[in-house]
Amino acid sequence: MNKTLRTILNVSAVLVLGAGLFLGGMFFNRMLAWNSYGPGWMMGGYAPNDGQSYGPGGMMNRGGRGVDPGGMMGNGYGPGGMMQGYGYAGQTNVEPLSVEETELAVQDYLSYYNNEDLTIKEIMIFDNNSYAIISEKSTGVGAFELLVDPVSKTAYPEYGPNMMWNLKYGMHSGYGMMGGGGMMGNYQQPQSVDAEMPVSAEEAATYAQDYLDKYQPGVTVSDEVTPFYGYYTIDLEKDGQIVGMLSVNGYDGQVFYHSWHGAFIEMSEE
Repeated sequence: MNKTLRTILNVSAVLVLGAGLFLGGMFFNRMLAWNSYGPGWMMGGYAPNDGQSYGPGGMMNRGGRGVDPGGMMGNGYGPGGMMQGYGYAGQTNVEPLSVEETELAVQDYLSYYNNEDLTIKEIMIFDNNSYAIISEKSTGVGAFELLVDPVSKTAYPEYGPNMMWNLKYGMHSGYGMMGGGGMMGNYQQPQSVDAEMPVSAEEAATYAQDYLDKYQPGVTVSDEVTPFYGYYTIDLEKDGQIVGMLSVNGYDGQVFYHSWHGAFIEMSEE
């Protein structure tokens, strides 16, 4: 089996699994959202309570409770949640990738897009996986986020907001999250989406800090706030050291904590 076919099959398996778990969890959470299961939106996020629709009490702020701050794809179903560390994450005998190995895997993934406007903005190494921000050269706006499995050294789209909130490159955009062929093999150019969002970067940082004060006291937002098409991703710090990240929806302020990375090791910025 050649390298291209193997990579396509690996990434397809990740996406099919992620989509199946998300849809199953979404249905399950709809059933639970009207009960008292701790704060959280149906995707496991937290939203500022505006008194109308998306308060921390659940899907539509009608007394519901979601499943807790991590939710289906976060830390809501046991350590790390249903999608905590896909594949080999959490196995202590797995050697984390280097920045160079991660960059090779990401560049291989990007080659399927055949889009010279996409570039690596940042790489972060964790003990569960590696992470990369892909941005647009022409705008500086974040395009999408990737994870790299430390065993197969295969890059694939990060789950959570990257798939569900990304209006230009996500699952609902028609762009295809697999690179050139997309999940179903039909490549489409990304649709035109305005990068401006009702929630500003400053407001997103405030919503994020409110969440952290409530659920992770002592952890603070960093100055690293990356805008994507539909949301922001923010690095988190404790005692001056990076300890993870979360995302904030750019339209309603919902907060989604990334619980699948593990311990931070190092980073590289372009």
